[in-house]
Amino acid sequence: MSRRPRAERMASARITPALLRRLPLPPVDGEQGKEGRGCVLVVGGSEQIPGAVILAATAALRAGAGKLQIATGRRVAPWVAVAVPEARVIGLAHGAGGELASRACQAIRHEAAACDALLVGPGMMDARAGVDLVRRCLRQAEGPPLIVDAAPLAAFAKTHPVARPRRPAILTPHAGEMAMLWGVSKEEVQAEPLRIARQAAARLGVVVVLKGAVTFIAGPDGTSFHNTAGNGGLGTSGSGDALSGVIAGLCARAADPLRAAIWGVYLHARAGDVLARRMGHQGFLAREIAPEIPPLMEQLS
Repeated sequence: MSRRPRAERMASARITPALLRRLPLPPVDGEQGKEGRGCVLVVGGSEQIPGAVILAATAALRAGAGKLQIATGRRVAPWVAVAVPEARVIGLAHGAGGELASRACQAIRHEAAACDALLVGPGMMDARAGVDLVRRCLRQAEGPPLIVDAAPLAAFAKTHPVARPRRPAILTPHAGEMAMLWGVSKEEVQAEPLRIARQAAARLGVVVVLKGAVTFIAGPDGTSFHNTAGNGGLGTSGSGDALSGVIAGLCARAADPLRAAIWGVYLHARAGDVLARRMGHQGFLAREIAPEIPPLMEQLS
């Protein structure tokens, strides 16, 4: 690792159990049942990657969300409904390539406004439908926190500037996606991740979770954190979907976006460490991350 990222870690706060104790998650009112833990809506998937919404949605429930809705392509919706029986699954129109059709998300505008956390992007390779939904959400003065991953991150690209969100938003790019958003090379992002994450968070008015071996989290006001927990085994297919789901679940439980991002990143990383001790550092699956989240939350809380 280059000297610059090491210096940047020194300029941001490292996420530790002690830090999390100073930033506790909001208490849950058990008397309210599932209504008291909020509703997550996950929008995404495609015919080629239908499992991404399953990973994200399951992780949201494991993070404590009370209700779950999934909006995905109508041809795969029945299989998603069987895989996640806890969810209400809404079938959306497909495009010719099996991706969600452009503007298909108009069909869920009521659900997108009524949920407590809206996650857009898992499993989406074509950005059009997700970008349309994201941009419509950004124009609304009120609404739930918006978590954006994968192809719909293009809504925030420098080449297509958007107005600052009028609602809380969290972006979860990896280095390649951040390079696309900011019009720089992947190598530049890897050399100065904190600078670029802070710059994007301030200019866009969002929380940025820049994923990597060291993950940097930046708030719109310049507040920043970094996570060094976790291991290389987390670099596996679907791991990012699980992370975005955990963050969405915490937002549904009324954690503010920066707190949800900090807790979500650390819980995800520590889950990887638990799996590495039990199974080895390579070969555990993204689907195995979510079951580790509830006991870790208990320990860290």
